[in-house]
Amino acid sequence: MVLPPYRRIAEGIAARIAAGELAPGDRIASTRRLTAEHGIAMATATKVIAALREQGLVRAVPGVGTVVTDQPRPTPAPAAPDRAAPDRAAPDRAAPDRAAPDRAAPAQAGPDQGGTDQGGSAPARRKQAGPGRAGRSGAGEDAPDRDRDRVVRAAVAIADAEGLAGLSMRRLAGELGMPTMSLYRHVTGREELLLFMMESVFARNPPPELSPESAGWRACVEALARLQWAMYRRHPWLSQAINFTRPLLAPRAMAHTEWTMRALDGHGLAPDVLFLAAATVANYIRGTAVNLEDEAQAEQETGLTDHEWLDTQQGRLGEILNSGHYPLLARAVTDESLEFDVDRLLDFGLQRLLDGLAPLLER
Repeated sequence: MVLPPYRRIAEGIAARIAAGELAPGDRIASTRRLTAEHGIAMATATKVIAALREQGLVRAVPGVGTVVTDQPRPTPAPAAPDRAAPDRAAPDRAAPDRAAPDRAAPAQAGPDQGGTDQGGSAPARRKQAGPGRAGRSGAGEDAPDRDRDRVVRAAVAIADAEGLAGLSMRRLAGELGMPTMSLYRHVTGREELLLFMMESVFARNPPPELSPESAGWRACVEALARLQWAMYRRHPWLSQAINFTRPLLAPRAMAHTEWTMRALDGHGLAPDVLFLAAATVANYIRGTAVNLEDEAQAEQETGLTDHEWLDTQQGRLGEILNSGHYPLLARAVTDESLEFDVDRLLDFGLQRLLDGLAPLLER
Protein backbone atom coordinates (compact mmCIF):
# COMPACT_ATOMS: atom_id res chain seq x y z
CA MET A 1 0.00 0.00 0.00
CA VAL A 2 1.38 3.38 -1.02
CA LEU A 3 1.22 5.95 1.76
CA PRO A 4 -0.07 9.45 1.00
CA PRO A 5 2.82 11.95 0.84
CA TYR A 6 1.91 13.59 4.15
CA ARG A 7 1.87 10.23 5.96
CA ARG A 8 5.23 9.24 4.52
CA ILE A 9 6.84 12.53 5.54
CA ALA A 10 5.22 12.50 9.00
CA GLU A 11 6.46 8.96 9.66
CA GLY A 12 9.97 9.98 8.62
CA ILE A 13 9.98 12.82 11.16
CA ALA A 14 8.47 10.52 13.82
CA ALA A 15 11.29 8.01 13.19
CA ARG A 16 13.88 10.75 13.73
CA ILE A 17 12.22 11.72 17.01
CA ALA A 18 12.16 8.07 18.13
CA ALA A 19 15.86 7.70 17.24
CA GLY A 20 16.77 10.78 19.27
CA GLU A 21 17.90 12.82 16.26
CA LEU A 22 15.27 15.38 17.25
CA ALA A 23 15.27 15.94 21.01
CA PRO A 24 12.52 17.47 23.15
CA GLY A 25 12.39 21.21 22.50
CA ASP A 26 14.01 20.95 19.06
CA ARG A 27 12.20 22.78 16.31
CA ILE A 28 10.93 20.77 13.36
CA ALA A 29 10.71 22.08 9.84
CA SER A 30 8.04 24.71 9.25
CA THR A 31 5.32 24.21 6.65
CA ARG A 32 7.20 26.51 4.29
CA ARG A 33 10.39 24.53 4.71
CA LEU A 34 8.55 21.24 4.23
CA THR A 35 7.07 22.49 0.96
CA ALA A 36 10.54 23.49 -0.27
CA GLU A 37 12.34 20.33 0.87
CA HIS A 38 9.76 17.81 -0.32
CA GLY A 39 8.16 19.65 -3.22
CA ILE A 40 4.70 19.40 -1.68
CA ALA A 41 1.81 21.83 -1.44
CA MET A 42 1.27 23.95 1.66
CA ALA A 43 -1.89 21.96 2.37
CA THR A 44 0.11 18.73 2.44
CA ALA A 45 2.75 20.29 4.70
CA THR A 46 -0.03 21.43 7.06
CA LYS A 47 -1.33 17.86 7.24
CA VAL A 48 2.18 16.61 8.12
CA ILE A 49 2.31 18.92 11.15
CA ALA A 50 -1.28 18.02 12.08
CA ALA A 51 -0.49 14.28 11.99
CA LEU A 52 2.52 14.72 14.27
CA ARG A 53 0.52 16.92 16.65
CA GLU A 54 -2.27 14.32 16.86
CA GLN A 55 0.32 11.74 17.92
CA GLY A 56 1.52 14.04 20.69
CA LEU A 57 4.99 14.28 19.14
CA VAL A 58 5.06 18.03 18.60
CA ARG A 59 3.44 21.17 19.92
CA ALA A 60 3.28 24.79 18.81
CA VAL A 61 5.21 27.36 20.82
CA PRO A 62 4.19 30.99 20.15
CA GLY A 63 7.05 33.00 18.73
CA VAL A 64 9.20 29.87 18.32
CA GLY A 65 7.43 27.45 16.01
CA THR A 66 6.60 23.77 16.22
CA VAL A 67 8.85 21.82 18.60
CA VAL A 68 9.23 18.26 19.80
CA THR A 69 7.27 17.61 22.99
CA ASP A 70 9.00 16.79 26.29
CA GLN A 71 7.65 13.26 26.29
CA PRO A 72 7.14 12.21 22.68
CA ARG A 73 5.01 9.16 22.08
CA PRO A 74 5.88 7.85 18.61
CA THR A 75 2.96 5.90 17.18
CA PRO A 76 1.87 5.18 13.63
CA ALA A 77 0.48 8.31 12.06
CA PRO A 78 -3.31 8.14 12.03
CA ALA A 79 -5.14 8.59 8.78
CA ALA A 80 -6.27 12.17 8.72
CA PRO A 81 -9.24 13.22 6.62
CA ASP A 82 -8.18 14.04 3.09
CA ARG A 83 -10.39 17.09 3.14
CA ALA A 84 -11.86 19.40 5.68
CA ALA A 85 -14.85 21.33 4.43
CA PRO A 86 -14.87 25.06 5.11
CA ASP A 87 -17.03 26.01 8.05
CA ARG A 88 -17.66 29.52 9.23
CA ALA A 89 -17.59 28.61 12.89
CA ALA A 90 -15.34 25.59 12.67
CA PRO A 91 -12.31 24.96 14.82
CA ASP A 92 -8.76 24.54 13.58
CA ARG A 93 -8.29 22.48 10.51
CA ALA A 94 -5.64 21.66 8.00
CA ALA A 95 -6.30 22.64 4.42
CA PRO A 96 -5.25 23.07 0.84
CA ASP A 97 -2.54 25.25 -0.56
CA ARG A 98 -2.83 27.97 -3.16
CA ALA A 99 -1.58 31.17 -4.51
CA ALA A 100 -3.88 31.91 -7.39
CA PRO A 101 -5.87 34.76 -8.96
CA ASP A 102 -7.86 37.53 -7.13
CA ARG A 103 -16.92 33.99 -2.41
CA ALA A 104 -20.68 37.29 -2.82
CA ALA A 105 -24.30 36.81 -2.06
CA PRO A 106 -27.09 38.61 -3.74
CA ALA A 107 -26.19 41.52 -1.60
CA GLN A 108 -22.51 40.95 -1.93
CA ALA A 109 -22.18 39.40 -5.32
CA GLY A 110 -19.30 40.65 -7.30
CA PRO A 111 -15.88 39.98 -8.79
CA ASP A 112 -12.67 40.30 -6.93
CA GLN A 113 -9.47 41.92 -7.67
CA GLY A 114 -8.36 43.63 -5.20
CA GLY A 115 -11.54 31.52 11.35
CA THR A 116 -11.83 31.35 14.34
CA ASP A 117 -13.50 29.31 16.90
CA GLN A 118 -14.98 30.67 20.04
CA GLY A 119 -17.66 29.74 22.47
CA GLY A 120 -21.25 30.82 22.37
CA SER A 121 -24.18 30.06 20.14
CA ALA A 122 -24.18 30.86 16.44
CA PRO A 123 -26.89 33.51 16.88
CA ALA A 124 -24.87 35.12 19.65
CA ARG A 125 -21.81 35.25 17.43
CA ARG A 126 -23.83 36.67 14.58
CA LYS A 127 -25.14 39.36 16.87
CA GLN A 128 -21.61 40.25 17.88
CA ALA A 129 -20.51 40.41 14.28
CA GLY A 130 -23.55 42.34 13.15
CA PRO A 131 -23.86 45.88 11.85
CA GLY A 132 -22.98 47.44 15.20
CA ARG A 133 -19.72 45.56 15.44
CA ALA A 134 -18.90 45.96 11.77
CA GLY A 135 -19.71 49.65 11.97
CA ARG A 136 -17.30 50.01 14.86
CA SER A 137 -14.41 48.02 13.51
CA GLY A 138 -15.34 47.04 9.99
CA ALA A 139 -15.50 48.54 6.53
CA GLY A 140 -16.30 52.19 6.30
CA GLU A 141 -14.55 53.05 9.54
CA ASP A 142 -12.78 56.41 9.41
CA ALA A 143 -9.87 55.44 11.68
CA PRO A 144 -8.86 51.91 10.63
CA ASP A 145 -7.37 49.56 13.18
CA ARG A 146 -3.89 49.02 11.77
CA ASP A 147 -3.32 45.94 13.87
CA ARG A 148 -6.59 44.50 12.64
CA ASP A 149 -5.59 45.26 9.06
CA ARG A 150 -2.41 43.28 9.65
CA VAL A 151 -4.47 40.39 11.00
CA VAL A 152 -6.79 40.50 7.97
CA ARG A 153 -3.91 40.62 5.50
CA ALA A 154 -2.31 37.59 7.15
CA ALA A 155 -5.66 35.73 7.09
CA VAL A 156 -6.09 36.45 3.38
CA ALA A 157 -2.56 35.22 2.69
CA ILE A 158 -3.18 31.96 4.56
CA ALA A 159 -6.52 31.40 2.81
CA ASP A 160 -4.92 32.13 -0.56
CA ALA A 161 -2.21 29.56 0.13
CA GLU A 162 -4.13 26.89 2.03
CA GLY A 163 -7.83 27.52 1.49
CA LEU A 164 -10.38 28.34 4.18
CA ALA A 165 -9.94 24.90 5.71
CA GLY A 166 -6.38 25.86 6.60
CA LEU A 167 -7.43 29.06 8.33
CA SER A 168 -8.09 28.94 12.04
CA MET A 169 -7.50 31.40 14.85
CA ARG A 170 -4.66 29.27 16.15
CA ARG A 171 -3.05 29.02 12.72
CA LEU A 172 -3.43 32.76 12.18
CA ALA A 173 -1.99 33.59 15.60
CA GLY A 174 1.00 31.36 14.90
CA GLU A 175 1.62 33.13 11.61
CA LEU A 176 1.52 36.50 13.37
CA GLY A 177 3.58 35.31 16.35
CA MET A 178 0.99 36.26 18.95
CA PRO A 179 -1.19 34.41 21.49
CA THR A 180 -4.43 33.16 19.97
CA MET A 181 -6.58 35.10 22.43
CA SER A 182 -4.94 38.34 21.33
CA LEU A 183 -6.76 38.05 17.99
CA TYR A 184 -10.09 38.54 19.72
CA ARG A 185 -9.15 42.16 20.39
CA HIS A 186 -9.49 42.72 16.65
CA VAL A 187 -12.25 40.31 15.56
CA THR A 188 -15.04 38.63 17.49
CA GLY A 189 -14.59 35.31 15.71
CA ARG A 190 -14.29 33.51 12.40
CA GLU A 191 -17.46 34.99 10.92
CA GLU A 192 -16.31 38.56 11.43
CA LEU A 193 -12.83 37.66 10.24
CA LEU A 194 -14.35 36.35 6.98
CA LEU A 195 -16.34 39.57 6.68
CA PHE A 196 -13.20 41.68 6.97
CA MET A 197 -11.36 39.41 4.54
CA MET A 198 -14.12 39.80 1.96
CA GLU A 199 -14.18 43.55 2.44
CA SER A 200 -10.41 43.68 1.99
CA VAL A 201 -10.62 41.82 -1.32
CA PHE A 202 -13.59 43.81 -2.65
CA ALA A 203 -11.96 47.07 -1.58
CA ARG A 204 -9.12 46.30 -3.98
CA ASN A 205 -11.60 45.48 -6.74
CA PRO A 206 -14.13 48.29 -7.13
CA PRO A 207 -16.63 48.15 -10.02
CA PRO A 208 -15.27 49.11 -13.46
CA GLU A 209 -15.24 52.72 -14.56
CA LEU A 210 -17.92 52.24 -17.21
CA SER A 211 -21.31 53.83 -17.65
CA PRO A 212 -24.33 52.11 -19.22
CA GLU A 213 -25.07 55.34 -21.10
CA SER A 214 -21.81 55.17 -23.05
CA ALA A 215 -20.85 51.49 -22.97
CA GLY A 216 -24.29 49.85 -22.83
CA TRP A 217 -25.76 47.58 -20.18
CA ARG A 218 -24.28 44.38 -21.62
CA ALA A 219 -20.69 45.61 -21.68
CA CYS A 220 -21.04 46.90 -18.12
CA VAL A 221 -22.51 43.67 -16.70
CA GLU A 222 -19.96 41.55 -18.55
CA ALA A 223 -17.06 43.70 -17.31
CA LEU A 224 -18.18 43.33 -13.70
CA ALA A 225 -18.71 39.58 -14.14
CA ARG A 226 -15.18 39.17 -15.49
CA LEU A 227 -13.82 41.29 -12.68
CA GLN A 228 -15.47 38.95 -10.17
CA TRP A 229 -14.11 35.91 -12.02
CA ALA A 230 -10.61 37.38 -11.76
CA MET A 231 -11.14 37.87 -8.02
CA TYR A 232 -12.13 34.24 -7.59
CA ARG A 233 -9.13 33.21 -9.63
CA ARG A 234 -6.81 35.11 -7.30
CA HIS A 235 -8.66 34.11 -4.12
CA PRO A 236 -10.32 30.69 -4.66
CA TRP A 237 -11.53 30.68 -1.02
CA LEU A 238 -13.78 33.64 -1.77
CA SER A 239 -16.41 31.44 -3.45
CA GLN A 240 -16.64 29.43 -0.24
CA ALA A 241 -16.98 32.53 1.94
CA ILE A 242 -19.86 33.97 -0.09
CA ASN A 243 -23.33 32.72 0.71
CA PHE A 244 -26.51 33.70 -1.10
CA THR A 245 -28.96 32.55 1.58
CA ARG A 246 -27.20 33.86 4.71
CA PRO A 247 -24.87 36.49 3.30
CA LEU A 248 -22.27 38.31 5.31
CA LEU A 249 -23.20 41.98 5.01
CA ALA A 250 -20.08 43.33 3.35
CA PRO A 251 -20.71 46.90 2.07
CA ARG A 252 -18.03 46.85 -0.60
CA ALA A 253 -19.36 43.56 -1.94
CA MET A 254 -22.88 44.99 -1.89
CA ALA A 255 -21.55 47.84 -4.01
CA HIS A 256 -21.01 45.31 -6.81
CA THR A 257 -24.67 44.34 -6.72
CA GLU A 258 -25.75 47.98 -6.68
CA TRP A 259 -23.50 48.67 -9.67
CA THR A 260 -25.01 45.79 -11.69
CA MET A 261 -28.54 46.94 -10.86
CA ARG A 262 -27.64 50.45 -11.97
CA ALA A 263 -26.32 49.08 -15.28
CA LEU A 264 -29.65 47.28 -15.84
CA ASP A 265 -31.82 50.17 -14.67
CA GLY A 266 -33.74 52.44 -17.05
CA HIS A 267 -35.33 49.65 -19.09
CA GLY A 268 -38.62 49.42 -17.24
CA LEU A 269 -37.70 46.55 -14.95
CA ALA A 270 -39.29 46.42 -11.49
CA PRO A 271 -36.87 46.71 -8.53
CA ASP A 272 -37.25 43.04 -7.61
CA VAL A 273 -36.46 42.00 -11.18
CA LEU A 274 -33.39 44.23 -11.20
CA PHE A 275 -32.18 42.58 -8.01
CA LEU A 276 -32.89 39.05 -9.26
CA ALA A 277 -31.05 39.74 -12.51
CA ALA A 278 -27.98 41.08 -10.69
CA ALA A 279 -28.03 38.20 -8.21
CA THR A 280 -28.40 35.64 -11.01
CA VAL A 281 -25.28 36.89 -12.79
CA ALA A 282 -23.28 37.00 -9.55
CA ASN A 283 -24.51 33.54 -8.55
CA TYR A 284 -23.46 32.10 -11.90
CA ILE A 285 -19.92 33.46 -11.57
CA ARG A 286 -19.63 32.33 -7.96
CA GLY A 287 -21.13 28.91 -8.73
CA THR A 288 -18.59 28.30 -11.48
CA ALA A 289 -15.77 29.54 -9.26
CA VAL A 290 -16.53 26.89 -6.62
CA ASN A 291 -14.75 24.48 -8.99
CA LEU A 292 -11.51 26.43 -8.56
CA GLU A 293 -11.23 25.57 -4.86
CA ASP A 294 -11.93 21.88 -5.50
CA GLU A 295 -9.53 21.76 -8.44
CA ALA A 296 -6.71 23.37 -6.50
CA GLN A 297 -7.06 21.02 -3.54
CA ALA A 298 -7.28 17.96 -5.77
CA GLU A 299 -4.10 19.04 -7.55
CA GLN A 300 -2.31 19.56 -4.23
CA GLU A 301 -3.30 16.17 -2.87
CA THR A 302 -2.68 14.14 -6.05
CA GLY A 303 0.14 16.12 -7.58
CA LEU A 304 -1.73 16.02 -10.91
CA THR A 305 -3.22 18.90 -12.88
CA ASP A 306 -6.78 18.44 -14.13
CA HIS A 307 -5.46 17.56 -17.60
CA GLU A 308 -2.95 15.07 -16.17
CA TRP A 309 -5.65 13.48 -14.03
CA LEU A 310 -7.94 13.17 -17.05
CA ASP A 311 -5.15 11.40 -18.93
CA THR A 312 -5.12 8.73 -16.22
CA GLN A 313 -8.83 8.16 -16.88
CA GLN A 314 -8.54 7.59 -20.62
CA GLY A 315 -8.89 3.81 -20.36
CA ARG A 316 -12.09 3.99 -18.34
CA LEU A 317 -13.44 6.83 -20.48
CA GLY A 318 -12.81 4.81 -23.63
CA GLU A 319 -14.74 1.85 -22.24
CA ILE A 320 -17.75 4.02 -21.44
CA LEU A 321 -17.80 5.87 -24.75
CA ASN A 322 -17.25 2.70 -26.81
CA SER A 323 -20.27 1.08 -25.16
CA GLY A 324 -22.50 2.85 -27.68
CA HIS A 325 -24.81 4.23 -25.00
CA TYR A 326 -23.56 7.82 -25.32
CA PRO A 327 -23.14 8.55 -29.04
CA LEU A 328 -23.40 12.35 -28.82
CA LEU A 329 -21.02 12.53 -25.90
CA ALA A 330 -18.59 10.27 -27.75
CA ARG A 331 -18.71 12.53 -30.82
CA ALA A 332 -18.05 15.63 -28.72
CA VAL A 333 -15.20 14.16 -26.71
CA THR A 334 -13.43 12.79 -29.77
CA ASP A 335 -13.88 16.01 -31.76
CA GLU A 336 -10.43 17.56 -32.21
CA SER A 337 -11.91 21.05 -32.01
CA LEU A 338 -13.16 20.49 -28.47
CA GLU A 339 -11.43 22.74 -25.96
CA PHE A 340 -12.88 22.37 -22.50
CA ASP A 341 -11.73 24.12 -19.35
CA VAL A 342 -13.39 26.10 -16.61
CA ASP A 343 -12.61 29.45 -18.26
CA ARG A 344 -14.33 28.46 -21.48
CA LEU A 345 -17.25 27.05 -19.50
CA LEU A 346 -17.55 30.39 -17.70
CA ASP A 347 -17.43 32.37 -20.92
CA PHE A 348 -20.02 30.26 -22.74
CA GLY A 349 -22.47 30.35 -19.85
CA LEU A 350 -22.00 34.09 -19.26
CA GLN A 351 -22.79 34.93 -22.88
CA ARG A 352 -25.92 32.76 -22.85
CA LEU A 353 -27.00 34.40 -19.58
CA LEU A 354 -26.61 37.87 -21.07
CA ASP A 355 -28.47 36.70 -24.17
CA GLY A 356 -31.32 35.68 -21.89
CA LEU A 357 -31.43 39.11 -20.23
CA ALA A 358 -31.43 40.96 -23.55
CA PRO A 359 -35.13 40.44 -24.39
CA LEU A 360 -36.09 41.87 -21.00
CA LEU A 361 -33.96 44.97 -21.48
CA GLU A 362 -34.35 45.62 -25.18
CA ARG A 363 -38.07 45.11 -25.73
